[in-house]
Formats: sequence, C-alpha cells, structure tokens
Amino acid sequence: MTDEAAHASCVLAGTAGVLLRGASGSGKSRLGWRIVEEAQARGWLGLHVADDRVHLRPRNGRLIASCPPPIVGLWELRGEGIVKVSWETRTVIRLVIDLLPDAEIDRLPDVNERTVRLHGVDLARLALPYGVDGGGVLRILRALERLQDADCGALAAASLGMEGHL
Repeated sequence: MTDEAAHASCVLAGTAGVLLRGASGSGKSRLGWRIVEEAQARGWLGLHVADDRVHLRPRNGRLIASCPPPIVGLWELRGEGIVKVSWETRTVIRLVIDLLPDAEIDRLPDVNERTVRLHGVDLARLALPYGVDGGGVLRILRALERLQDADCGALAAASLGMEGHL
C-alpha cells in the first residue's frame, strides 16, 4: 500500500501526532509552529513532521503521518519564507484539527462531529476558526492531555480485566 498525500500540516506534541487540515491560507503552518513552541515550553517533545503535504498511511489500526522527502525539515513561515526546523520522520496521528471559517463551526457540536474517520481509522477531531489564537493552541494541548488520560485509563482497565467498566 502506498502513502496518500494530503494537503495538510502535521506536528508531534508529546507522544501524539496532530494533523492540521484547512484551506490554503487558513493558518495551518502558523498553528503547527505554535503547537511545537508551546509543547516545548511545557517540557514536552515538540517537533515538526510535515508542512503543506503529508503522507498518510493506515497501519495496524493507527494512522501514520510522514513527510514527503523533498520537504523534510522545512516549514513555511508567512512573511519569512521557508525555514529549517527540528523534525521527526513520522508520527501516529491522535488528533485532527480542522481549520474552518467561524460561521461553519457549530457552537455546540454533536458528539459525532468530535471524531473523524481517515483511512479507516477513527480519530479525535477539533474544529477551530481560521487564524486561531493562543487560546486555540491551549485547547489543542488540553485535548491531547485528555486523550493521553483516556489511554492510561483504558490501559489500566485492560490490565485489570475491566475494559467494559470504564
């Protein structure tokens, strides 16, 4: 199976890959940059994976993101151009961020809108407005913390034989 290229950006924050989707000019690169900076400021691992083009491949029930070879280690900063960045070759996507016009984001999203299926893999999803501010970055990092907490709870329950009890 070959990788499918998506028009998106991707970063690694802690142990989780974050896939950033949106139209050209919606702020994917800037948001990815800010997520990496905030992750590092918290003492988490924060690395860039891919900007503008991301290869996606399902593997063993997970979605793996990687960077096309010609743009590895490069990131676009509007007004500065293409810059070299610290990078990771691939990551497991845990959270999808969809950057949308404010009018397209439901104030009270249905539970079904909080997940998305990509390449047969169900992932947590968060819709944020174009040009999201620092508060949006904090929402993303809180979502990653909740995902990690949920994983720890599920792992503990599985080790105790309590999978259906959480």
